[in-house]
Amino acid sequence: MKIPKLRWIIAGMLLVATMINYADRLALAVVSVDVRREFSLNEQDYALIVTLFMLAYAVMYAGSGYVVDRLGTRRGFAVFIGSWSVAQMLHGWTRGKWSLAGCRVLLGLSEPGNWPAAAKAIAEWFPPAQRALGVGIFNAGSSLGSALAQPVVAFLTLYFGWRLAFVSTGGVGLVWLLLWLLIYQPPHRNRWLRASEYAEIKDLVRPPEETLPARRGTLDWRKIVQMRGCYSLIIARFFTDPVIYFVIFWLPEYLRRERGFDLAMVGKYAWVPYIFGDIGYILGGWLSGHLMRRGWALPRARKFAMLLGALCLPAACFAPLVPAAWMAIAATSMVVFGHAIWVANLQALPLDLFRGPEVATATGFTGMGGAVGGALASLGTGWVVAHFSYTPIFLVAGLMHPLSIVLLYRLLPDRHFK
Repeated sequence: MKIPKLRWIIAGMLLVATMINYADRLALAVVSVDVRREFSLNEQDYALIVTLFMLAYAVMYAGSGYVVDRLGTRRGFAVFIGSWSVAQMLHGWTRGKWSLAGCRVLLGLSEPGNWPAAAKAIAEWFPPAQRALGVGIFNAGSSLGSALAQPVVAFLTLYFGWRLAFVSTGGVGLVWLLLWLLIYQPPHRNRWLRASEYAEIKDLVRPPEETLPARRGTLDWRKIVQMRGCYSLIIARFFTDPVIYFVIFWLPEYLRRERGFDLAMVGKYAWVPYIFGDIGYILGGWLSGHLMRRGWALPRARKFAMLLGALCLPAACFAPLVPAAWMAIAATSMVVFGHAIWVANLQALPLDLFRGPEVATATGFTGMGGAVGGALASLGTGWVVAHFSYTPIFLVAGLMHPLSIVLLYRLLPDRHFK
């Protein structure tokens, strides 16, 4: 038995994995008020827990790519999604601030492996003109997961309690793991792949030897970090990833504190910006590939699409200033849309800049830059919100992408691309 259009099925599986990843991490934000009330936590306690998650996430983001390159895509992804699913389920048995923080650290140590593994899978299955679209498809799972988490977790919490919400969302990941182990192998080894489809892509994707796990001693992460392509993307993600982390971890809190929402209203409306994120991920990934088919050079197409995304982000500056809650949600929707266009192309860049055995390691270190930025920004957000308001946070968030695209044009000239 063969599966038609298998590479798109695999992209769909990666989308679902990313959905699960984001639903798991966002569950705490949805029920934060209820958990804080039960455990007697204030805003700075919550900020500390979020920061511990982000620090663990940052540390393991750097290491997760190396692990995936060493284990290979199939086994590497299996290790990480199995680990984060168990960590998510353990939230249901927490008893206070530090046990909750411990579960968040375990989640933070296991969730970042999703991105290096997914990027490596896209590099193994998709030709250059379709890579950003493949990256956009699996990243669309972040918006879908965030959108679904709001009503699903709210529903489970209202009817069964917040503890069961964590156990249920964690269990879904273990089901996905079984399907992954059944279906995934690189193209030249995959028993489900049609011969005609393999013939179509085999000369355009990574050669078989680049899909093998990297041998000990052949993968020098220090050399990779020192390459211009890697440290340029680390800087770009350091400034821009915190924007989406702010939306994920703090938007429900903002709506409840500043706009008078209750939990039911958060579940009903807070998912809306993520629908625009889904559109942005697919549009951004399609756009650079379309420009390449029209004759644009790969680096020019990637960076132009990122520029368009960056120009959407100043909408964040208006979110705390508008009089109505729906206007704030609309401004946030533009932020998520622009960031999605940006990410679909930014996360395709390691696939363009590095060899197959280096892709996951490079992706991991660039993601580490974003996670470190997110951790520092979360600490700052907690302090600013406790002492002032959300307005300065939204204003800074609106400026980070325009700043970063200027830096990227300067730091990463076209000659550094293959």
